[in-house]
Order: sequence, then structure tokens, then C-alpha cells
Amino acid sequence: MDEVLRGRGTVPSELIRGELRLTARPLLIASVVLAMSYGVCMSVFALVRGAGSSDAWIQLLASTVKLPVLFLATFVVTLPSLYVFNVLMGAKLSPKALLRLIAAMGAVILAVLASFGPIVAFFSVSTTSYPFMIVLNVTACGIAGVLGLAFLLRTLGWLVSALDEPGMPEAEPDAVAVDRITTDTGSEQAGLEEETTGSAEGQALAPAEDGEPARDAFDADRAVDDAGAERDEIAALREADRRRAKLVFRVWVVIFSLVGAQMSWVLRPFIGHPGMPFTWFRNRESNFFLSVLRALGQLLGG
Repeated sequence: MDEVLRGRGTVPSELIRGELRLTARPLLIASVVLAMSYGVCMSVFALVRGAGSSDAWIQLLASTVKLPVLFLATFVVTLPSLYVFNVLMGAKLSPKALLRLIAAMGAVILAVLASFGPIVAFFSVSTTSYPFMIVLNVTACGIAGVLGLAFLLRTLGWLVSALDEPGMPEAEPDAVAVDRITTDTGSEQAGLEEETTGSAEGQALAPAEDGEPARDAFDADRAVDDAGAERDEIAALREADRRRAKLVFRVWVVIFSLVGAQMSWVLRPFIGHPGMPFTWFRNRESNFFLSVLRALGQLLGG
């Protein structure tokens, strides 16, 4: 977890080769433990309001179990689309490496979320407002999700910056390609100068044609300009690829957020409504976003 949070497990040079130093199993175990710890903190409100009743303890058990299920189910639903986006955008992550990256993202999200657990537990003890607890938990999950998805986008951004140039060999980096263009141009210019210098003796014996030296200099300058234009065109194409890839991955981030939000609605309750008996799952009605708006309206007196 420490290596993930400090960025040591996602080395750009390894990502470009489609590798990842991290292993998925320890990250998944850590994620489950962190999710369970936050589930306990969420259910403190039910324990306090229920005064230790049997329903309150069952709610604690349900929240502890359902938090890991929520995140694992969201990852399973959205992983295929991320892999397809990864292939379409030219990134080289294998399915195994992509699974490790997703596990690292989940670990980041749940580490941030678990760090909010004591705050949620404190407000659960110090308030009686159920709408406030809904808004507080949604805010904590939103902040954790933003930080975790920013970690994913930053890591994928390193891959996007290494996309292959159109029409260029895969093993040839940008610097080598640019140096090769410059070298070829310099060789052409040197050849022109050598040809001009080598024929100096002949020019001394034969009358020089008007404008020939100027034409040679013009050809050399034009070769340099053509090489520069080619580099600019390649750079423009690569920048367009980067922007398109970043846009596609941002679309996936939106998909992940929507799936996660609605998945939490399907698996509710997590906090435990003080005026309703305990149940493992509520009836399918409304959606996550209307519920949050309703809680905001009640919290603000609407």
C-alpha cells in the first residue's frame, strides 16, 4: 500500500513495456480489509440510534460485508470496457497488468475512504440527522473516488505519452527518430557542400554559371525546412493521439463513477434508516442521484 500511495509501484518505463511491479493479491486483500473497516464506521450511526438492538448489530455486519462487494462488483462490471479502451488507444498493458492497475486504483480509493472512517464515526456519534450522514458519506466516497481515478488517469497518461508514432517502427523512440531526420538532413547538406567544394577547382578552370552557388544554398535550406516540417507534422499527430486517448479514458472514468454510484443504490442500505426496520436490500425504486438530491433538500430544510 505504501508503494502504491507513493507511486513506486507504477514506474513509467515498466508501464511502457506492458509490465507492472505490483501484484494483485496483496492489493485485493488490503482493499477488502480497508472496505470492511469503512463499513464498520458507516454503521456506527445505526448502533448509536438503535441503542445496541439486534437490528443495529445486523446492520453493522451487513455494511461490513457489502462494502467490499460494492467495490469488487463495480470493478468486475467496468474492467472489460477499460481493457477495450486500453487496446484501442494503443496502450500495451496486458490483461494481467491491467488487472493489477485496477487493483492499485481500488486500493488507493479504499485507503482514502478508510482514512475518512474515524471522521464518519465521530459525526455518527455527534449528530441525529440521517440526511446529513447520507451527504457526509457520499462526499467521502466522492473525494476518495476522485483521488483514485486521478491515480489511474495519471498512470494511463504515462502510457498515452508513449503511443507509437503513425508509420514509424515500434522500437524507435521520438528522440532517435528526430536525430535520424536531423542526421539525414545534415548528410544531404554536407554532400551538397562537398560537391560544391570538390568542384571548386573545375569551376576555377571553367566559367561559372550565374546563380549556381545560390541555388545550392537554397536547396540545402529547403531540405532543412522539409525535415522541420516533417517533425512538426509527426508531433501534431502524436499530440492529437494523446488528446483522443485522454478523452476516451476520461469517458471510462465517468462510466466507472456512474456504475459505482448505482451499484451502491442497488446494495443499500449501508447506514441504516432510523425509522425503518433492518433489511439486507431495499426494493428497487428511484436511483442514487435522486436519493442524494432528496437528502440534500431535507438537510437544507426543503
